Amino acid sequence: MTDITLTLDVPRKPCPASGLPRAICQFAPNWFTVTMGTGGLALVLNLVPATPELHEVLHKAGRSLWMFNIGLFTLFSLLYAARWVFFFSGAQRVFQHSVASMFFGAIPMGLATIVNGILAFGIPLWGDKVIAIAYPLWWVDVVLSLASGLLVPFLMFTRQDHSMEKMTAVWLIPIVAAEVAAASGGVLIPHLPASEAFGVLIFSYALWAFSVPLAMSILVILLLRLFLHKLPDRDMAASGWLSLGPIGTGSLGLILLGSDAPATFAAAGMPGVGDVAFGIGIIGGTILWGYGVWWLALAVLKTVQYAREGFPFNLGWWAFTFPLAVYTLATLALARVTHLEFFSIAGSVLALSLAGFWLLVAARTLHGVWFGYLFQAPCLAPRPHR
Repeated sequence: MTDITLTLDVPRKPCPASGLPRAICQFAPNWFTVTMGTGGLALVLNLVPATPELHEVLHKAGRSLWMFNIGLFTLFSLLYAARWVFFFSGAQRVFQHSVASMFFGAIPMGLATIVNGILAFGIPLWGDKVIAIAYPLWWVDVVLSLASGLLVPFLMFTRQDHSMEKMTAVWLIPIVAAEVAAASGGVLIPHLPASEAFGVLIFSYALWAFSVPLAMSILVILLLRLFLHKLPDRDMAASGWLSLGPIGTGSLGLILLGSDAPATFAAAGMPGVGDVAFGIGIIGGTILWGYGVWWLALAVLKTVQYAREGFPFNLGWWAFTFPLAVYTLATLALARVTHLEFFSIAGSVLALSLAGFWLLVAARTLHGVWFGYLFQAPCLAPRPHR
């Protein structure tokens, strides 16, 4: 009979008891989901259908959130870099953790909202010169997204412990980053010279394909897991909304890239290809949007079920925001290309729901920061080993 002993895996260098050093020691990449949700809401506010007067108010509110988000992303980047410098032995444990490592994908997705905000809010403020900032930042985002989408799954294959029963939609986070970069490329293309725009368009379609089919495969497995093992534990209650992320972003990417395609392909001497891509954008975007309706309804039902039982607040609650934000952006994009009032109304309702979620989660996050209980890196928690 094999002798099995239970040992506690503790960090080689214990974290300080309190203050900024403890916050740095316990700082994990899941904090970047705050920048994803905040940046997503900023972009949605700028696109909600409204009267000129109300649009100006929403634009200013979105611009303020975008600027605040830049501050958050900068702060989080400094804190996480400091963790690697001063608490290296604890920081590297993220590679072995089956949940914490998934949030590496949140870093490029948070950056993508800033890049898109430069185009939405920076150009009206400072002119086209900010494109010279947005363009290289987009390439940085692409590199981080590709690394996340490939290396994190490789860690899952080689270093981590996973099973069907423990699976959640968190698996999607590193995969989705590339399609977020693709959609961001769709926003950037109209501001680029024709020679650069064509390359970004082609590469963005490749980024879309790098992510969306794999994410759809994970959704199939996730559905099987729900059939066999029921809902995840209560501390993962908000993760159900993550399923909406790759669907909404996939739809948005097809619509944006398809809208860019006619002029970009025409400039490259292939006008017929651009017309086909535009049609694929509308049809494919609508098909994915319809698929998202099912997952959105399921996320609502699951949340109601968890609410009856009660579930604790944690940073995972930011999953209520960014997936809904990209699905809302896809809905508003469909409203623009189809001119159907239904999508405008649906997008406005979703935007209002998103704002409510953001206010709730942001308030709870501020409370957790003030009292310090949110600074708990999952990879530093004691865990059993065989």
